[in-house]
Amino acid sequence: MTRERFAAIDTLRGFAIVWMTLFHFCFDLNHEGWLHQNFYEDPFWTWQRTAIVSLFLFCAGLGQSVAVAQGQSWSRFWKRWLQVAGCALLVTAGSVWMFPKSFIYFGVLHGIALMLLIVRASANWGRWLWLAGAMALAMKPLAFAAHVHWPELEFLNLRSWNWLGLISRKPITEDYVPLVPWLGVMWWGLAAGQWLLARRPDWIQRPMPRATAPLAWLGRWSLSWYMLHQPVFIGILLLAR
Repeated sequence: MTRERFAAIDTLRGFAIVWMTLFHFCFDLNHEGWLHQNFYEDPFWTWQRTAIVSLFLFCAGLGQSVAVAQGQSWSRFWKRWLQVAGCALLVTAGSVWMFPKSFIYFGVLHGIALMLLIVRASANWGRWLWLAGAMALAMKPLAFAAHVHWPELEFLNLRSWNWLGLISRKPITEDYVPLVPWLGVMWWGLAAGQWLLARRPDWIQRPMPRATAPLAWLGRWSLSWYMLHQPVFIGILLLAR
């Protein structure tokens, strides 16, 4: 089946890219000492990070709904998946150099790689995807409460298990996107995409204004932009310094 791109989804993803780029540039300025902000605890920054990651994962779910509807083959899926997983390993390698004490071992690309497998396998769940997403989101506060009552669950905070997200404290790492609660966001993106394609296809198939073309372009090349923007920013700031 011919693969059609939906400019609305690309534009939404492109908006997330721009937001992420501005956020990371501020983070880099802070890292170099030109800003003095607490990116780890200040709600102004932590809520932005939550919103950006949520938007990315929701768009990933939307993209999978389109891919499944268009009959994307497993070979094509695996090709894209290997690109994401390979980039995740590169992020880990780069973060070990930049942040040896808080390197990224399960960040957004690691999470997306694992969630894509789960989302693809559950694409035929239909309306149950909404419930599955809600349960994944609810697991975070439930896990915290479980730790209070059962100290034996402390092992879930170890690096070998905390990728599940069933933790009582956030690990020391520069980026952390575990299954819980983030899989719920991608499941909801998949469910929303399937609902739109079945009942309101014109909402995502309609042409977008020409002014949004740059955002749509960024959305089509989101992985490449994600991998390149930080090395470019860091290089520029080091030269300026």
